Amino acid sequence: MTAVLALATLVGAVVLTLYGASTLLSPAGRASVLPFESGMAPSQHAVSRYHVRWYAVTILFLAFDMEMIFMYPWAIVVADMGAGAVVEMFGFLAVLLVGVLYVWREGALRWS
Repeated sequence: MTAVLALATLVGAVVLTLYGASTLLSPAGRASVLPFESGMAPSQHAVSRYHVRWYAVTILFLAFDMEMIFMYPWAIVVADMGAGAVVEMFGFLAVLLVGVLYVWREGALRWS
């Protein structure tokens, strides 16, 4: 318990020190309110420049990404777990298939 308290105290001290240093060293005035890096004011909202089609493509990417993240560990332990693991994986793939079918239905895979 004392180790946890000591670690929490250390983390709190580091956070407060870094926050204080950034407050003391940061520039004040007009330079602190300008956009980062380029210094040019944005001409439009950050979300408005992306077409809505890309959100469906993102869902498709996440479906395949999640599939790959969970398929490798599953392939390692499937022999030990038996038929229950196979049924669970097909259930998981069915949920991901719903995302893929949604993207297909929305037409995000047609580039016209």
